[in-house]
Amino acid sequence: MKTKLLVIRFSSIGDIVLTTPVVRCIKKQLGENVELHYLTKDKFSSILRANPYIDRIITMKDKLRDVMPELKHQKYDHIIDLHNSLRSALVKLLLQKPAHSFYKLNIQKWLLVNFNINYLPDVHIADRYMQTVDFLNVKYDGEGLDHFYERSEEISNDKIPVKLQKGYVVFVIGGKHYTKKMAEEKIIRICNQVNYPVFLLGGMDDEAVGNRIRAACGQNVYSGCGKYSLNQSASIVRKARAVITHDTGLMHIAAAFRKPVVSIWGNTVPEFGMYPFYPDGSPVEISKIAEVKSLSCRPCSKIGYKKCPKKHFKCIKEIDETEIVEFVRKYI
Repeated sequence: MKTKLLVIRFSSIGDIVLTTPVVRCIKKQLGENVELHYLTKDKFSSILRANPYIDRIITMKDKLRDVMPELKHQKYDHIIDLHNSLRSALVKLLLQKPAHSFYKLNIQKWLLVNFNINYLPDVHIADRYMQTVDFLNVKYDGEGLDHFYERSEEISNDKIPVKLQKGYVVFVIGGKHYTKKMAEEKIIRICNQVNYPVFLLGGMDDEAVGNRIRAACGQNVYSGCGKYSLNQSASIVRKARAVITHDTGLMHIAAAFRKPVVSIWGNTVPEFGMYPFYPDGSPVEISKIAEVKSLSCRPCSKIGYKKCPKKHFKCIKEIDETEIVEFVRKYI
């Protein structure tokens, strides 16, 4: 009889992508002995829909109570809680099954943000997710992250501007928080200095900014902000020569595709353990961190703010644009 496992990670894009080594390693190492279900929010289900290592995705729209009858009906043997929130704790309480939970290191993050004291382990969060399944004797296979999408979600080459069809750099200009995003004047300067076709990606909220950058840079830049679904954007990232990105879900998807990535860090820091994660043996130079390390006010948050608490926003304004351009030019 198969062991039935429930993996829980409700959100968000990047965090869910970072859990993909867990589901892959479980299925590849335990094979037909395991049936693996994944509980997430409905709006993030597209991230997992084409993943061949997940037997069933269970989605929650608004209320946990709407999905609990289905979860109880499944009679899971173990719960793997990779979210470790009040909501996931309630799932564990109601299901009354053996559970193994991800340790968030909230105290260590609080010390780093409030006192600049770093007791965080030098371990990527993807590796820490893997520690949650030690009880299954499942080990990380060194193969990095996964991202899959349906063939129907592929943006073919003939569907993008002719100027970009022979190659392009992706610049992911979106981001949930203002203090994690580069100012548009810096993005404009970088795009102009790259002197190569640039494909801007972002959500509906980034459409106006994308259009202004496009107008300022001319025909070498095309804005896809607000035009594509997540997986359509992923297909565009997959064909890029290199990717410039804020700390976003597409940053992790780019790493899943083994793309050269420049990741831009404003008020948050890579020490939180969520920098681009590549397979073992990948060249160090495939990834570059763009940040201002010397600022004593950084990190000012583990997430982000609507404006700079110090009002100077030096963590973004003082990022070296030349280093970003030089990194990208190596791949074009």
